[in-house]
Amino acid sequence: MAMVDVSAKEVVRRVARAAGVVHLAPETAERIRAGTVPKGNVLETARVAALLALKQTPHLLPMCHPIALTGADIDLDVRRDAVDIRAEVRATDKTGVEMEALTAVCVAGLTIYDMCKGIDGSLSLSEVRLLEKSKTPL
Repeated sequence: MAMVDVSAKEVVRRVARAAGVVHLAPETAERIRAGTVPKGNVLETARVAALLALKQTPHLLPMCHPIALTGADIDLDVRRDAVDIRAEVRATDKTGVEMEALTAVCVAGLTIYDMCKGIDGSLSLSEVRLLEKSKTPL
C-alpha cells in the first residue's frame, strides 16, 4: 500500500459536488420543518456535522491527502418524505476534493438519521454519489 505521489501535479482550483438522500416518513419531514424533533435543530446540526467531517476526511480515509480547502457549502432540502443533501467543496491543491464532498454528504445523512431515529423507524440514507468534479488553472 502507498499513498499516491502527487508531487508532480500542478496546483489548480478544484471543485467537487456530491449528493445523497435521507428517506423518512412525511410526519418526520414535517417535524424537521417545524423544529420539533426532540434532539434539536436537525438541519443546522447536520450542516455543522458535514462541515466538521469534510475537514477530517484524510483522518478517516487512509489514502486521502490533506488538502488546502478554501470553502464548502452544504444544502439541505426537506421534501414531503425525504431530505436532499448536497455538498460543494472547493480547494486550491494538487489533488481533488471529491472524497471530502462525499464524506460531507454521508455525515450529514448520518446526523439526520441519528437525530430522527427515535421518532421514525423507516429512515434510510441512499443515493450517495459524486455529481461532478472540476479543476481549473489558477
